Amino acid sequence: MAKKIINLLILLPLGIILIVFCVANRQSVTLALNPFRPDDQVLSLNAPLFVLVFVALILGMLVGAAVTWFNQGKHRKRARNQSREAVRWQAEADKHRTRAEEIAGQLPSQLPSK
Repeated sequence: MAKKIINLLILLPLGIILIVFCVANRQSVTLALNPFRPDDQVLSLNAPLFVLVFVALILGMLVGAAVTWFNQGKHRKRARNQSREAVRWQAEADKHRTRAEEIAGQLPSQLPSK
């Protein structure tokens, strides 16, 4: 319940701010990708400002997620290797446990009674 209230306290104002930003920036702007000839129509894009801002935010999040994923690859690889090693050691321990139980089961028959 507290998580829902906190989400509402954060997401509701954020949503209102985004809606106001979108309504206030509906005019079309030109994004020129050619720095030497900004009037070149081939490498320019006309769109509302809020669309360009949202596209830039989404691209930034995707690039950041990809960089983070690649940087954490060594940690994922180490976790996979350690998981395989843990399974191998668990199998080894189970094998020794069953062998010890077999030996323990044979011991009372071999010992003389007092």
